[in-house]
Amino acid sequence: MPPSNAGPISASSPPTSSSPAAIRARPPPKARRYRSMVDVMRDAPVATPVVAGEYGDLKCEECRRGDGDEEMLICDTCDRGFHVYCLRPILVRVPSGFPLKQKKIVDFFRIQRRPALERCGALQDTKRRRRRSMPLVVYKKRRRLLPFSPTEDPARRLEQMSSLATALTSLQMKFSNELTYMSGMAPRSANQASLEKGGMQILSKKDIDTLEYCRTMCTRGECPPLLVIFDSCEGFTVEADGPIKDMTLIAEYTGDVDYIKNREHDDCDSMMTLLLATNTSHSLVICPDKRGNIARFINGINNHTPEGRKKQNLKCVRYDVNGECRALLIACRDICKGERLYYDYNGYEQEYPTHHFV
Repeated sequence: MPPSNAGPISASSPPTSSSPAAIRARPPPKARRYRSMVDVMRDAPVATPVVAGEYGDLKCEECRRGDGDEEMLICDTCDRGFHVYCLRPILVRVPSGFPLKQKKIVDFFRIQRRPALERCGALQDTKRRRRRSMPLVVYKKRRRLLPFSPTEDPARRLEQMSSLATALTSLQMKFSNELTYMSGMAPRSANQASLEKGGMQILSKKDIDTLEYCRTMCTRGECPPLLVIFDSCEGFTVEADGPIKDMTLIAEYTGDVDYIKNREHDDCDSMMTLLLATNTSHSLVICPDKRGNIARFINGINNHTPEGRKKQNLKCVRYDVNGECRALLIACRDICKGERLYYDYNGYEQEYPTHHFV
């Protein structure tokens, strides 16, 4: 029964909001618009970087360690602390006051602002005419190294370099695109390719020109088309940000050079053999724990499983370059964009166990 003060409902009265007629008369709901990633990153909550001494007893919620104040972030919502490299998932937006954003990419990689240099004559003149006075002899064609092709978009190249800068800074490393010889370690005079047990491959003049040309491109900010990303299982790893051809020079393995005998109990997980001398006390290793480049983040394969070996798309080759040992990472097949880079740490030496590799 309607309340006593309610009048009769006539046929001409407008339908109520819950009546079937009103429901049919409602306009169809608007299609939901999902936010773009640009909007998400713009509105993402910003964590506050820790000021040294301000939170002396703060510990990372993930690793439970209190060191690394300069890389510790405090959530503005819950006031808990996290290292930037311990966050899962990775922070959508790096805080505006964090050191990674304060450091300009140009300064971080010491990019030199100068006009593009012409390719050296050896790269331009790849097909020289044979001297007619020489007899015609058929030789097996040797495969030459190819220089990498940088991404054409300058903004995308900055993103690639930014990903490397983030990874290096997270590990408290400095960028170095060449071998470094520090006081208390092996001197440069110890790096003699002639000491290699059984000899070492000698890099040809044309391939040396390719190596130097790639280093010149890097000094201009023209880096290989690579991105450093973080994987929850593998940690920092590298993937191709564009197609890469077989025999392309990816990077030189760089870092501090030291005697292997000094590093027998070192826990660095990315040391690379540089020289295996007949006299083992003269053998050298590259240690990218304080200085290095993108080679530090390229992962090795598990060469004890067929699945692991299938992932290999790079090879690490040690060369005699003008009398010195150098370790180069080279594509051993065509690589597609988005494919992660892997190589065999062992080469032919079989010095490193890889059973635990993913």
